[in-house]
Amino acid sequence: MRAACYIRVSTAEQNSALQVAELEQYIAARGWELVAVYEDTMSGSKSGRPGLNRLIADARARKIDAVCCWKLDRFGRSLVDCLNHVQTLESCGVRFIAITQGLDTDQQNPASRFLLHVLGAAAEFERSLIRERVSAGMRAAKKAGKAMGRPRRIFNRDAVHELRRKGMSIASIGQHLGIGVGTVARTLAGAA
Repeated sequence: MRAACYIRVSTAEQNSALQVAELEQYIAARGWELVAVYEDTMSGSKSGRPGLNRLIADARARKIDAVCCWKLDRFGRSLVDCLNHVQTLESCGVRFIAITQGLDTDQQNPASRFLLHVLGAAAEFERSLIRERVSAGMRAAKKAGKAMGRPRRIFNRDAVHELRRKGMSIASIGQHLGIGVGTVARTLAGAA
């Protein structure tokens, strides 16, 4: 059987080594061939992820027989997207397996299908809780007077004009001062 792994972490600071090791061990223990590893470093709430998109394309091209994922929430956080992707795999004749949760779409048993839906709903619920906590934290920080959003970059307007007088291009001025070309253009036009 040709197996592929799907691995996802939310941020670059997270480590996918545990997922990789356990997935490789699972595949090797069954004597399957590991043909591809697809990896994303981004939120699972996004349905369009580069690694996932390549995986779905390869499933449609019949390059794989099974997709192994560490946990269902690594495959996706949105219940609808997660189930849609699993159904897409199934329509291509590709098994979906969440190795730590005992999910396997090849098993034609109602309990496995039920568990898939319950775990998908739990992943979406957890994502909603995360979003709620972040919003509450931002409201509290704002109420405490903390600055929110990207900090405004302070720059010397005179330096912009001086560099332009010396013949530097708008792009070069922006790069030299660490500001955007729009800011340089507005400064030169007298609007910033």
